[in-house]
Amino acid sequence: MAKFRDILNYFRPDWRLSVFSITASSIYEIIDLVVPYAIGQILNVLSDQPLDRPLQSAIASIAEFTNYPVNKPLSLGVLLGLIFLVTVVKAPTQPWMTSWFHWDIPLRARRDQTQTAIAKILTLPLEFYDENNPGRISGRVARGLANHTWTYPEIAGQLIPKLVRVVGIFVFILLIEWRIAILYLISFVVILSFTLKTLRRIIWHESRLDKYMENTESRTSELITNIKTVKAFATEANELKRQKQRLDREFQVVDHRIHKGYVKLVTWQKAVIQFCVFAILSLTLAATVDGRISLGHFIMTLTLSSMAYSELEPISTLAEVFARRYSSMLRFHEFLQEPIAADSATLLEEEIQAGSSYKFTGKIELSHVSFGYDDSRQVLQDINLLIEPYQTVALVGRSGSGKSTLVKLLLRYFEPQEGEILIDGQDIRTLDVGNYRRRLAIVHQEVDVFNGTVLDNLTYGRPNASLAQVKEACRIARVDEVLEHLPQGYYTVVGERGVRLSGGQRQRLGIARALLVEPDVLIFDEATSSLDYESERAIQLAMRSIQGTCTTIVIAHRLSTVREADQIVVLDQGRIAEVGSHDELLRHEGIYRRLHSLQETGELMS
Repeated sequence: MAKFRDILNYFRPDWRLSVFSITASSIYEIIDLVVPYAIGQILNVLSDQPLDRPLQSAIASIAEFTNYPVNKPLSLGVLLGLIFLVTVVKAPTQPWMTSWFHWDIPLRARRDQTQTAIAKILTLPLEFYDENNPGRISGRVARGLANHTWTYPEIAGQLIPKLVRVVGIFVFILLIEWRIAILYLISFVVILSFTLKTLRRIIWHESRLDKYMENTESRTSELITNIKTVKAFATEANELKRQKQRLDREFQVVDHRIHKGYVKLVTWQKAVIQFCVFAILSLTLAATVDGRISLGHFIMTLTLSSMAYSELEPISTLAEVFARRYSSMLRFHEFLQEPIAADSATLLEEEIQAGSSYKFTGKIELSHVSFGYDDSRQVLQDINLLIEPYQTVALVGRSGSGKSTLVKLLLRYFEPQEGEILIDGQDIRTLDVGNYRRRLAIVHQEVDVFNGTVLDNLTYGRPNASLAQVKEACRIARVDEVLEHLPQGYYTVVGERGVRLSGGQRQRLGIARALLVEPDVLIFDEATSSLDYESERAIQLAMRSIQGTCTTIVIAHRLSTVREADQIVVLDQGRIAEVGSHDELLRHEGIYRRLHSLQETGELMS
């Protein structure tokens, strides 16, 4: 659970600069109080009333040093010089001592924390992405980073220095008339306490609003991603109605709970502040009439108290802004606190150490492997399987039989709960996960394509590949046939998620990308299940040309894809039911023959 301390730690690397800039800003706020004080003393000089004793001593010392008599011109000159120092001389230094750091620090932190967030995204376990879609994740990260960046200058550059100014004014007034100072202190404590109490309630509503907004953004992201499905089923009106309900719910919270709460708070504050200003005016006037304070002190006290009460509104506004952003900042830190995948410790290393990469023959052995995503149900049970080097092995079975889960274990997305998986006799759990995965390649049913050129996508796993190597991989995967129809060939931009390519073209690109890394084990995860016949045939030819060059594992629903496999493994309810070649399995009265008969007669596998 994230806490306020996590928000502070966001800026921890620059804490020394933060302390320096906040202190400097606070000192400048105190220095500004010298102006009304000096003007009050000028009024005393002009009205022939005595100056404060410290000021009298300072003027006497200056007179002694300059051999100039103590008189009105000297007193006025000293006071004007004091005002010159705290205004004209201070002006060019203040922005560099304060404003520069108030933005330099959060901008620096945004760069570092964005990198941290990206690292978190890259190392979270896959199950996190099963529960949270891209819109929800990106929205939480973007709001958290933006609110941290905008909040720091307001808190460090305005709120804290303004509070220091309020305290400084209290000290000034206390030195002049303690009765007025006590009233001033009590009024501020009451106003700020009530404000903070109200803001705590509003923060709770802000937290609700933040979750509602995440849900709306998440659904909007899904609508954009699945817009073809929405249009195909003509559900535009239903989707708009659902989003309208979400937006109405947001509006009820933000308008009738949050905004109305702020308006009520401001109304109360203004009424109390004006009463306090009037009360201090009355007390100050009474003290002046009674002769307890001078005319200059009357003007100074009235000016300073007005300055102090005028700061209450921006202080409250800044506190309200912080309250609005507090929830999203906490949710950002909750995201950063999500546990990373157990195997992610070394995945972010920029370079592989020389000689640390692996080379396998591709011999894979699964020994008594069992696994379940939760304790209530085992997806794989006591799997024993031997895959020899350079063999092509097909995994077939009904949906939910455990085919894809077995591949996820092989790729070390998850660890088996029982048993072990060996490659060339080594337990894969003892290998560096990054270097291990670089010797495997997978072509998914839906190939992920980045918004860039065809060449960028082809060389994604091997950026330093030569053009000759790229062309050879494209020839084997039959991507060269696709390139002939693209306007800029290798340099054609394929669009977001590869929208400018057909499903078959994306599959061929995925195969070429996998081949380019020269893997020891190549996996096809239902690579042809969603393609038309012509595209499927092209992919089958590409797969056939790969056989014998590396260990190949094929997951397939369409049994026509796996006829030529050296070994076909039939999974049923998480167990290996049959193993053999296509012809051997057809001779048995088993699951494979039954599945084959269903497909031959045009039935679909369940």
